[in-house]
Order: sequence, then structure tokens, then C-alpha cells
Amino acid sequence: MKNGSHHGEEDFAVRGKEPKDEVQIYTWKDATLRELTDLVKEVAPEARRRSAKLSFAFVYPDNRGRFVLRTVGTTLSYGNGRRLDDSKSLGELSFQIGDYLDVAIF
Repeated sequence: MKNGSHHGEEDFAVRGKEPKDEVQIYTWKDATLRELTDLVKEVAPEARRRSAKLSFAFVYPDNRGRFVLRTVGTTLSYGNGRRLDDSKSLGELSFQIGDYLDVAIF
């Protein structure tokens, strides 16, 4: 998780040297972005702000082994009547075992 932006692809290039603000979660591919938003809110006070917007991205190696960051959805900390990508599941978004999930909090 990072405030204000996503991490850069290079932040994930070396296993064991992931970003310092890493939070490990174990979940299923049928977990929705809303469920993940609620998990993030449990550990990141800035994500609990009424105006907080969370952006989700997958980070994974491409065919040449270079890491790619692909934004996959956005949620609001509190729905405010708009649901954005709340109901999208990791599986629907093509999350693969071993990918990283990067969350930017705005």
C-alpha cells in the first residue's frame, strides 16, 4: 500500500526486497475489490477517511521477466452511492497466483 500513487514496477524486481510498506494478506481469487478495500481499511488508517479512494493494480513479470504494473480497479472507502469496481473479483480481473497486488490510497 502506498499513499498518493502506486509503487513503481522496479520496487518489485527483487524477491525479498519488496516495498517496506508491504502488507501480506491471504485471500481467494473470488474475493472482491470491496472485500479487499475493507481489509485494507483495517490496517491503514488513511484508507478509512470518508474521501479515500483506493486504486488496485496487479504487478507481475512479463514474457521477458520485467515487472509490469496494470491498474485493474478503483473503490471508494465508503460507497457514497457509487460502486465503481466493488463487485469485481480477483479472478474476473485475471489475477494469477504469485502476482502482487499493489494498492494506492488517494
